[in-house]
Amino acid sequence: MIQNKYKNKIETSFGEKVFDVFNYAFLTLVSLCMLYPMYYVLVASFSDANEMIINADKILLYPIKANVRAYKYVLEYPMIWRGYLNTMFVVVVGTAINMVLSLFGAYFMSVQELPGRKLFTKFVLVTMFFSGGMIPTYMVVKGVGLLDSIWSVILPTAISTYNMIVIRSAMTVIPKSLSEAAEIDGANDFVILWRVVVPTCIPTIVVVIMYYAVGHWNSWFQAFIYITGDRTKWPLQVVLRRILIEGTVMAGDTGGDSQTLGETIKYAVIIVSTVPILLIYPLIQKHLVKGVMIGSVKG
Repeated sequence: MIQNKYKNKIETSFGEKVFDVFNYAFLTLVSLCMLYPMYYVLVASFSDANEMIINADKILLYPIKANVRAYKYVLEYPMIWRGYLNTMFVVVVGTAINMVLSLFGAYFMSVQELPGRKLFTKFVLVTMFFSGGMIPTYMVVKGVGLLDSIWSVILPTAISTYNMIVIRSAMTVIPKSLSEAAEIDGANDFVILWRVVVPTCIPTIVVVIMYYAVGHWNSWFQAFIYITGDRTKWPLQVVLRRILIEGTVMAGDTGGDSQTLGETIKYAVIIVSTVPILLIYPLIQKHLVKGVMIGSVKG
């Protein structure tokens, strides 16, 4: 057998090479512009507070007089850990409620033979464009007795229309023969949903779980307006807001240098509050890439 020593190669023109060089250089510059702010926050959190005030207008490439004083004060602040516990409860319980309701609603809208499906879908779509507003929502939350309750940040956002439609789009491409085979074996709609539909839509479901979880993790406005009497029920982001904006970090708890430490404490709190999300993302990246591609390729 005679092997061809010459490999077929696509010749690249000079213009294409110039474009590739420019494209890589431009994307590298854009990446640096996006990554440097995060790197700056990390470096600043380990820097000396007084030096940060002096060098506030300079570019930081490494910590100035590196120390961990800011992290020490942050981790010893009791509201941080209470905020973590409250946020974890909201993320876990809230995401579970979100997914159960979203799966039920998406499955309902994906079944073609179901009576009233089109009318129900139209009512659901209306909620994406119109809402009751902040004041009516506050009155409803107050009327049902959820003020100063951790459930006030979970139940009012128990379902997202957009996320439900994303799941519905994934369900509509499942071969109908799978559900028909399950029906022949005696399965009802609940069995078909949990044993046939859900396992088939795992990538999309993982993406939606990520959407809901990150939304709960970053949410602060609802807790800020609904939980005003009991600070022990504040989620982490409200504690973070108190630290970053209101400037009430450890007043009287950190000693006479609390004002100077406040400059680096801001950055330390940002790192502490974002580390969990940064650690979780690589674990679901494979499913995340598959899920976001749903509907992008037809055929």
